[in-house]
Amino acid sequence: MIAAGLVLLGYLSGSIPFGLLLVRATRGVDVRERGSGNIGATNVARVAGKSLGIVVLVLDALKGALPVLLASSVEAGPLVSAAVGLAAFAGHVAPPWLGFRGGKGVATALGVLLVLAPRPALAGALTYAVILAILRISSVGSLLAGVVAVVVAWLVPGTPAPSAALASALFAAMLWTHRGNIGRLLRRGEPRV
Repeated sequence: MIAAGLVLLGYLSGSIPFGLLLVRATRGVDVRERGSGNIGATNVARVAGKSLGIVVLVLDALKGALPVLLASSVEAGPLVSAAVGLAAFAGHVAPPWLGFRGGKGVATALGVLLVLAPRPALAGALTYAVILAILRISSVGSLLAGVVAVVVAWLVPGTPAPSAALASALFAAMLWTHRGNIGRLLRRGEPRV
């Protein structure tokens, strides 16, 4: 029963649409109607500026990290913690308050992995930063960061198997949430940041 409650809490935490709420509060507009239409940090930065984009990035990461920290602190076990992290990601991607149409889940996945698999998360974050600096295409950075996080999770000693499996599941889900971006990349039509 505790495990189910933690998973539900993870989903509800992940479902808080910080990008939508903060852009509406500071700019008076719906971020879903501007830029790419996404509620995540990259589109918030496009619509409302880099500073607010960074705030949303941090908050979206925290809404993944905090429920996983809670699950870990009550010693729910690695499988429950992984399930809570996956639920937080699902909450961001499919929030009930927005008709189950949310963001891509990159920052939330980062927050989850920072708690459960810190080395893969940091390797992925560094990859994202380097790729973004070079190419200025957020989706390429996100997808390559996911690849690096999965490789590091499985190949570098120290990552528990449930956390490595979670990194793989999150990357697979990110491929789905980025399907439109992948199509635009193949057509060479993906916008730069």
